[in-house]
Amino acid sequence: MTTGNAPGIAGELFRVLAFAADKHRNQRRKDAEASPYINHPIALANLLTNEGGVEELEVLCAAVLHDTIEDTQTTPEELEQVFGPRIASIVLEVTDDKSLEKHVRKQLQVEHAPHCSREAKLVKLADKICNLRDMLASAPAGWSIERKLDYFDWAARVVAGLRGTHGGLEAMFDEVYARRMDVA
Repeated sequence: MTTGNAPGIAGELFRVLAFAADKHRNQRRKDAEASPYINHPIALANLLTNEGGVEELEVLCAAVLHDTIEDTQTTPEELEQVFGPRIASIVLEVTDDKSLEKHVRKQLQVEHAPHCSREAKLVKLADKICNLRDMLASAPAGWSIERKLDYFDWAARVVAGLRGTHGGLEAMFDEVYARRMDVA
């Protein structure tokens, strides 16, 4: 049990969750139910911990924070100041540059994936698994079957560059990818 001012692992995770929940408070997912956005980063951390056996605090924190720079007004400097340089660095590795066109961002993810740190690869694997699971459960409103299948194929190209990082997560990705025709 932790005493004094040190928050401990649970305390740090709750601090990260509170930060991410505040940053994403007005955001919704693109699914038909427009579910609260915070469910997505929580799902990543849950998958990493409870399905992937990942216990590294920095990875779990980065998973919860992975979209804060990309999708909110959070700056890299703010993340570094609040959570330290390592967590901020992992988040930056998985952050798209929103000033670029979508097709360019998607291609850069494919190209960048093999060069990420192990920690960023774990976050990226969890992100792709969760996104495909969400696509199967409740695809974004208005997406055609072709667009959904293109998303699955693009995710597979990203994951190809992450292989060799975590066999269990890679097998989970393969299982959900194999169900891609269920989006029809």
